[in-house]
Amino acid sequence: MKKSKRKVIKIDEEKCTGCGLCVPDCPEGALQVIDGKARLISDLFCDGLGACVGACPEGALTVEEREAEPYDERRVMENIVRAGANTIAAHLRHLREHGAEEYYQEALAYLREHSIPIPEDKEPALACGCPGSQVRVLKPAGVIRTGMERRVESCLGNWPVQITLAPVFAPYFKDAELLIAADCCGFASPDFHERFLSGKVLLVGCPKLDDADFYREKLTNIFQNNKIRSVTCLHMEVPCCYGLVSIVQQALQNSGKDIPFQEVTLGIDGKVKE
Repeated sequence: MKKSKRKVIKIDEEKCTGCGLCVPDCPEGALQVIDGKARLISDLFCDGLGACVGACPEGALTVEEREAEPYDERRVMENIVRAGANTIAAHLRHLREHGAEEYYQEALAYLREHSIPIPEDKEPALACGCPGSQVRVLKPAGVIRTGMERRVESCLGNWPVQITLAPVFAPYFKDAELLIAADCCGFASPDFHERFLSGKVLLVGCPKLDDADFYREKLTNIFQNNKIRSVTCLHMEVPCCYGLVSIVQQALQNSGKDIPFQEVTLGIDGKVKE
């Protein structure tokens, strides 16, 4: 089977105590405790979403990008269904929480093909345990006209919007026109929603206060793993904000994708700088 670069779990054996707390958080069955240490038993079963990372009290689990066999959702489902309805529900919830829509649909297709009931999930689907991070595709209202009255409502069509929180495989990235905006832009521009956001998927971040290397890697993964139609980078005129342009352009270059790119500079007075 051909290997390619992708994200998988990395285990630091020096830190690992073999407690096994990570195993229940991997319903795919990629982790087992063998000879007193947690082991990744197969690249095929590791989706790289990192649900197990937070379960380790020693910090022995991280996500790395390396050459690995491609994740195989159908092979995973063969193991999952043998473990019963609760494990199936946990696996489906895990995929939803991380915005892995393609894997989720593939898992549902496997269950239907084998006439296996899709279990009711009684637990809420929360990304990283936080209700504010739950992936949502919204229906923005935009501009509303009633007779002579005109008002602008929210044009936001996706959640979460923070670069740090947005899952790489979020469904709203499919065929998206992406707006990557510096945090302050929404406050400086009086017509941010109507002028810049309408019809676009939004990601926001601060190139000065946040981790630029993390942003660069995250955006590279988003560009590589989704069909993005265009990217607009909106930033403030202040010098520190130009770092966002560099981050986005480097991520585009690293992705190897030829995606149309536009830069827009916003003055602190809310006007677009020519």
